[in-house]
Amino acid sequence: MPEPTTPSAAAPTVTPPGAEHRLVDVPGGRIHLVEQGTGPLVLMVHGFPESWYSWRHQLPALAAAGYRAVAVDVRGYGRSSKPPAVEDYRMLAHVADNVGVVHALGEERATIVGHDWGSNIAAASALLRPDIFTAAALLSVPYAPRGGPRPTEAFAHIGGDEEFYVSYFQTPGRAEAEIEPDVRGWLAGFYTGISGDTVPPEGEGSLFFVAPGGRLRDRFPAGRLPAWLSEADLDHYAGEFERTGTTGALNRYRNVDRDWADLAAWDGAPLIQPSLFIGGALDASLAWMSDAVRNFPTTLPGLVSSHILEGCGHWVQQERADEVNEILTRWLDALLPTR
Repeated sequence: MPEPTTPSAAAPTVTPPGAEHRLVDVPGGRIHLVEQGTGPLVLMVHGFPESWYSWRHQLPALAAAGYRAVAVDVRGYGRSSKPPAVEDYRMLAHVADNVGVVHALGEERATIVGHDWGSNIAAASALLRPDIFTAAALLSVPYAPRGGPRPTEAFAHIGGDEEFYVSYFQTPGRAEAEIEPDVRGWLAGFYTGISGDTVPPEGEGSLFFVAPGGRLRDRFPAGRLPAWLSEADLDHYAGEFERTGTTGALNRYRNVDRDWADLAAWDGAPLIQPSLFIGGALDASLAWMSDAVRNFPTTLPGLVSSHILEGCGHWVQQERADEVNEILTRWLDALLPTR
């Protein structure tokens, strides 16, 4: 287990040159975003446990390519609203936030790009509001339509005697008690443990399962940070969660059953807009969801291309920024050739 860490003395420069921070009103509160460039709107949605900052490499690249690149803090994160009730973080609320952001920016439609939970949010946004979200790029987590048994029932059977991390996150306060006494150390271990260049060897136990009476961080690797994560980057992420706490972020996991009920009308529904998938070959998400990738011809009939990056872990747009920027830009240019 990593020892508690302290911030570096130098404060990070968190905003790419030329990008601007904004707060916009949406029906559920306010959303903080960072935008750069002009042209067709590309809305980028982060996952857990991150922020708009996970798109810091994509903002200037997409702006330079002729797009209005916008990265949000998902509700519960950063400077965005943090409503108190667990149910305020259901998928329908996140979709409504994205619709509200598009309207607040004076736009009628957007291409949406998501990573990790942001991939699920992007897919749901495109599924429920195809009139607004005309294409979707999904990073790390493949699209899987609503279906099957109630999610918490399914998760309870994963891992045998050990507890799957999504189940571990279900009880309010439980994961917070592990994370918040040492936010920076916990984040360092979590990021490191599923990065391509620092993922633990097979046989050391999965990071995503908790032994009886244990904690998730018990299996975090110690040692160097992954190459994509500087001390200043870690300072930024830790600073955000030190200020906001982690409950809003964790509440996304606590709505999986509610989402399953809310989206019953879309059971098995394919995502028909033009789409893109980018994943890391060393990302455990691809192993768990290999069936979802195999089902892309049915579930993503508009899939333009799928890219599995060798040697890459979970944090694809940060681990392989240049490669992801090139893939995204080429896909966008093919979608919008007359912009």
